[in-house]
Amino acid sequence: MARPANVVRLEPETLQAFEAYLREAEAGMEQTLHGGGPFLWSDVNAARAQPVRQGHIVAQLWSAQGPVKVPKGLIHDWIAAVFIPGTTVADTLTLVQDYNNHKTIYQPEVIDSTLIRRHGNDFKIHLRLLKKKVITAVLDTDHDVHYFSVDPTRWYCHSHTTQITEVENAGGPKERPLPPDTGHGYLWRLYSYWRFEEKKEGVYAECRAISLTRDVPFGLGWIIEPIIQSLPKESLIKTLEATRLALRR
Repeated sequence: MARPANVVRLEPETLQAFEAYLREAEAGMEQTLHGGGPFLWSDVNAARAQPVRQGHIVAQLWSAQGPVKVPKGLIHDWIAAVFIPGTTVADTLTLVQDYNNHKTIYQPEVIDSTLIRRHGNDFKIHLRLLKKKVITAVLDTDHDVHYFSVDPTRWYCHSHTTQITEVENAGGPKERPLPPDTGHGYLWRLYSYWRFEEKKEGVYAECRAISLTRDVPFGLGWIIEPIIQSLPKESLIKTLEATRLALRR
């Protein structure tokens, strides 16, 4: 049976372009970990550091050109920073590693969350995500998450999806998962890179989120574009806001 016109499949050339982009991005991030420069992106210049210290969440595209166009897809590369006063890096890690409770901390975007397995600082988790902007999509996502300590006050984390499945009629009697890498293409892949630094006044948390979606098809831009263009930034800001709120409670 033919798939509806608005349902697409992740093509090999799209994935290859995304993986090439990730290799270059991760090589750059590795240099900032061991190159002797600022650990935090927000500390690179005062124009970012000052509003973050004042309590603002600063978010921007990594590249000023906007989403990166690849064959039949778009790469969205956003980074954001938040300051959480009066907390420690240990408390911050305890919160973000409480994966069974993410459905409470990060609702309504996280509908359900489960810690599948933990081995030291390595985690396998499952999240059911709600993406809502003009239209609604529910995605079952599996993630590998790894935490690393630079020193007692500085940690970083790499998280990447191992599978994303779009769910039709989620929560109803006719719920049906689509085959992996098949669906409307609102989120094909998600790689997140966190950094946490404890300073005298509290903790600074940053997240760089690199995601892959379908491109914007001709004639369907008014439906597709809002969910794949606006949501990456909005989701990142909401995640940092929710993290700060939960820690300040």
